Amino acid sequence: PDAVGCAIIRPPRDGGIRYRGLTQEQIRSVQILPVDYEIEYICRGNRVIVGPKVRKCLPNGTWTDITLRSRCLLQCPRVWTSLENGYVVSWTPGLPAEGTVLQYSCQVGFRMVGRNSTVCTKLGKWDSPKPVCHCKYPTSAIRHPPPLCKKKLYIGALFPMSGGWPGGQACLPSAQMALELVNKRTDILPDYELEMIYYDSKCDPGEATKLLYDLLYTEPIKIVLMPGCSSVSTLVAEAARMWNLIVLSYGSSSPALSNRQRFPTFFRTHPSATLHNPTRVQLFQKWKWTKIATIQQTTEVFTSTLDDLEQRVKEAGIEISVRQSFLTDPAVAVKNLKRQDARIIVGLFYETEARKVFCEVFKEKLYGKKYVWFLIGWYADNWFKIKDPSIDCSVENMTEAVEGHVTTEIVMLNPETVRGASNLTSQEFLAQLMSRLGGKNPEETGGFQEAPLAYDAVWALALALNKTVGALKAKGRRLEDFNYNNQDITAEIYRALNTSSFEGVSGHVVFDAQGSRMAWTLIEQLQGGSYKKIGYYDSTKGNLSWYGNDKWIGPGPPADQTVVIEEFRFLSQKLFASVSVFAGLGILLGIVCLTFNIYNSKVRYIQNSQPYLNNMTAVGCMMALAAVFPLGIDGLHVHKSQFPVVCQFRLWLLGLGFSLAYGSMFTKIWWVHTVFTKKDEKKEKRKQHLEPWKLYATVGVLLAVDVLSLMIWQIVDPLHITVEKFTKEAPKGDLDVLIQPLLEHCSSKKMNTWLGVVYGYKGLLLLLGIFLAYETKSVSTEKINDHRAVGMAIYNVAVLCMITAPVTMILSSQQDASFAFASLAIVFSVYITLVVLFIPKMRRLITRGEWQSEQQDTMKTGSSTNNNDEEKSRQLERENRELQKIIQEKEVRVSELRNQLSLLPPPGYPIPPSDNHSLPPSFSNSSSLYQADSKISRNHCHNSRLQLLYK
Repeated sequence: PDAVGCAIIRPPRDGGIRYRGLTQEQIRSVQILPVDYEIEYICRGNRVIVGPKVRKCLPNGTWTDITLRSRCLLQCPRVWTSLENGYVVSWTPGLPAEGTVLQYSCQVGFRMVGRNSTVCTKLGKWDSPKPVCHCKYPTSAIRHPPPLCKKKLYIGALFPMSGGWPGGQACLPSAQMALELVNKRTDILPDYELEMIYYDSKCDPGEATKLLYDLLYTEPIKIVLMPGCSSVSTLVAEAARMWNLIVLSYGSSSPALSNRQRFPTFFRTHPSATLHNPTRVQLFQKWKWTKIATIQQTTEVFTSTLDDLEQRVKEAGIEISVRQSFLTDPAVAVKNLKRQDARIIVGLFYETEARKVFCEVFKEKLYGKKYVWFLIGWYADNWFKIKDPSIDCSVENMTEAVEGHVTTEIVMLNPETVRGASNLTSQEFLAQLMSRLGGKNPEETGGFQEAPLAYDAVWALALALNKTVGALKAKGRRLEDFNYNNQDITAEIYRALNTSSFEGVSGHVVFDAQGSRMAWTLIEQLQGGSYKKIGYYDSTKGNLSWYGNDKWIGPGPPADQTVVIEEFRFLSQKLFASVSVFAGLGILLGIVCLTFNIYNSKVRYIQNSQPYLNNMTAVGCMMALAAVFPLGIDGLHVHKSQFPVVCQFRLWLLGLGFSLAYGSMFTKIWWVHTVFTKKDEKKEKRKQHLEPWKLYATVGVLLAVDVLSLMIWQIVDPLHITVEKFTKEAPKGDLDVLIQPLLEHCSSKKMNTWLGVVYGYKGLLLLLGIFLAYETKSVSTEKINDHRAVGMAIYNVAVLCMITAPVTMILSSQQDASFAFASLAIVFSVYITLVVLFIPKMRRLITRGEWQSEQQDTMKTGSSTNNNDEEKSRQLERENRELQKIIQEKEVRVSELRNQLSLLPPPGYPIPPSDNHSLPPSFSNSSSLYQADSKISRNHCHNSRLQLLYK
């Protein structure tokens, strides 16, 4: 019967056993392990297991390979397992450990120096030094040693023969071709032979990590590493700096590798994906485009490429106005391009996504004569005709949408027939490569397009090493002295590669500051459903080779945006002329009024209206009307540089005109209210003469405040021209233009603050003026005899100003309405003010003839007492004073005559009997008044006036 398990066995010396799934406590207590249980031997320190490493419990109760002994032995250095220019045979499989025997032999043409065999001792050391194979022909004896006698320099390479990009299928044969030619050349590395040790990386970073370890820790020393695939190159280039190794890649396009800080020793003959960008920028400048849009698939390579493009176009003064991205569905991104008026669009996405994009482009009509698309040139020529179930557009739709787009593609095969460093033309290279591939279909061979890059990579390395030989010799060093700790030799190789410049089968080979290849770019355009070459761009020299066969759906390359025509809005000239006529007539009326007032300033009636204040009002009105003219002047009449002067004229004329006109009227009302609305006990002050200087001082203060505020405004924050932009308007017709209406304004940086201060100050004056006018409407005074007319004018000015100021601010964007409202408000205010203040005066003097003399004016005033309350009051006061004197003189006589007149009262004045004492003493006897008639006449008093006193 089968046993239930296997007994625990002892571990080897200097080793132990790993029991899977068991804890330390279980291991101590268990004696039998179950069938199919596995144990694993482990060794301590740097010892290695020799013999079976794993044993399994069999059903018969025994362990597998129980007859074979497992030992933990010291490992001997692996350097002895390889021999330069010779062969090594080991009769013991596995790692070299105690008992391993190595047999050495040299290649033909070489002789061995040292023992031809060695044995690994139990101390982990070989029992004899490693032999050396020397050339039978000393290099010092001949000028050019035979190939067998050259010193070998080893290149570690990783070629992806499978995986995501199986580029090694064509790139490996291409590199081997270059190595063979280099080794045959007597003018390149004559004392050395290049040998390549390569592995299949499968384009997998994990696999590449293991292979890189083998390359670095297995003899011989590699002087350079040559990886392919961006992901593998990233891994190798980042690690290589630790071993002072130069990395030269032939198949890496990721823009992320263009980073000298991260990859200080990295070079590549495959251009970066960003190499398309200088070509694109060159085309943008050629076609005079300054505004582009982009749409990209969200992958690292396209994001890096677009970041680089953004930097380059910024340096060229080109703006990326729209930047859209998508993951799988481009519908929203394409709609955004349409909505934001994108015209010149750079698309960065893979071929399958390109079909999705252009299906949406067809639906949104984002193609035609107004649009240009820039795509990557490595799509299949018929990519837009391939049936794709992920889109719902027909081939006809796709063909229509892609027509006219431009592609940029990196040139990987020299288009010119020139013989470069390898003495082969590009066509001769292709023929030899096809022969080496044995008739394989190039389209089915991975890396066929990149094969010239691998070929030129080997040549770039060979030429750089050849250049390094001389530099090292001057320092007493040699290439074969290279090891992973030697920075000097690495620095010389780096310097030589960095200055590489030669003609290769892929074109001119030169590296930029980041170690990336600078190459030519092919520019093609889809014309009539097929791609046509329209030019080449050499980014190394900045030369654009242009064929001039580009075709456009429209008359030429479209504009990068809708052409916007700037059109200034100007004031209606008919409106300006009409208002100017009214303003001119108003100024003429102001001159007439001013002349009238000055001419008749000696007339008492005019004098009593404070003519100097009225003169100021007339001047202020004329200045306000004069402001209408600069208010209507705009860019149609003056140059832009002169516009600020017009703005200042507007401000000063309006400000000073308001201060003079309204300030003089406000002064009248202010002093009327101050002097003639006192309490009864202070009425005596009314008799005092109103001093003119106080009136002028008040106007001066108001004027000074305005002048000071305007000066501060002009000095601190002067007015300047600003341009207001309105919504663009589309003209009639199929023109690809928009009209941008513009309107010029006078403005300053803190315009609202200044207007708030001015409007607040003047608004308070207007409100105060209205209040004072209302308070004094019933006051009668001869000192300012036209204050009621002034009050009416103040009402008019205040109402119009308070309406006009906010309305003009609201209508500021409508030049005709704003001007009409502001200017007509000024005109009406001035007309009403002049008419109310001056026309009554003119009418009175004309109809009554009161301007002859002051004496006649006094007489005329006396005869018209009933028509003028002020004159009546003045006359009555004077007459009362005269009568008081007469009454005092006649008191005695009145008492004597009282007895004589006791029987009969005077005619027309019946006095009831016994009621004499009720009369005032001065009026108790009327006969005395009659008898004094002659004296009253002498004092220019009439009987009618006396009768008035008795009423």
